[in-house]
Amino acid sequence: MKAAILTESGLMVGEAPRPEPGASDILVRVRAAALNRADILMADGRAHGKLGGSGAILGLEWAGEVAETGSKAQEFKEGDRVMCSGAAGYAEYAVTDWGRVSPLPAADMSFEQAATLPIALQTMHDALATNGRLQKGETVLIQGASSGVGLMGLQIAKYLGANLVIGTTRDSTRRARLGEFGADLALDPSDPTWPDAVLEATGGAGVNLIVDQISGGVANQNMQAAAVKGRIVNVGRLGGFSGEFDYDLHALKRIDYIGVTFRTRSVEEVREINRRMRAALWPAVENGTLQLPLDRVFPLDQAVAAQAHMRANAHFGKVVLSV
Repeated sequence: MKAAILTESGLMVGEAPRPEPGASDILVRVRAAALNRADILMADGRAHGKLGGSGAILGLEWAGEVAETGSKAQEFKEGDRVMCSGAAGYAEYAVTDWGRVSPLPAADMSFEQAATLPIALQTMHDALATNGRLQKGETVLIQGASSGVGLMGLQIAKYLGANLVIGTTRDSTRRARLGEFGADLALDPSDPTWPDAVLEATGGAGVNLIVDQISGGVANQNMQAAAVKGRIVNVGRLGGFSGEFDYDLHALKRIDYIGVTFRTRSVEEVREINRRMRAALWPAVENGTLQLPLDRVFPLDQAVAAQAHMRANAHFGKVVLSV
């Protein structure tokens, strides 16, 4: 089968063996695969943990048709239109555990649109509802809100009843569009006074919940912007894997600082994340309340160009490979 493979010379499109599903797996004929920042980190050799390496096929989310099911796989059958999270999605065929698979929510939804959804839905429902413990009427800030996952976070926060939703992004053009996806206030995280704007917007109280995709140098500013007994969920490290941390401020505000990643979760934990997401959000996915913009679609043969487009950081929404 054709696949985008990580080599010592970088990402290349070539031939790879078709994967075989295990007992609990589902094999999918991939029709579209979405790009994520983690793919770029893997391609650049900057990912923490054993996410990739030479010979690895990249791709964390995709959509297509079920080609084969394992003997213990549940819910899906051959021919079903599905969207999935997992690994090795930049390929004509990909395999994943049945618990990471969801049906396409609408008969007229394209595979390209469906491929944009799994990671964003799973990540942000887990961050906001499960780990962030969001309650109706609370205030939320999404760091890095113009990414696909960030845009979904804004929408989910509003859908779950947040009273005030704030998003951050450095780019002024993208900042101006955050309101389309649920942001009541959009801020520039490169402005050192942005925590003051958060405090002003919340009447001096600070936000109840911050979902941070940036980390690096914003940890202390996050805590300045957080309420007493606020929660900060560390989802991404786009701004760096380390930085200064004001332990006294952390203690003073009694902040819950929560780290999350899919890399150390068990199969059962990831199944539960997907189950909870679908239980809470599926009506809003089916009726189009929760959706992401498609920035650009590349053919699989142009996977390197697609990653270059994402690296340029000029996109808004999701970049997708058509297979």
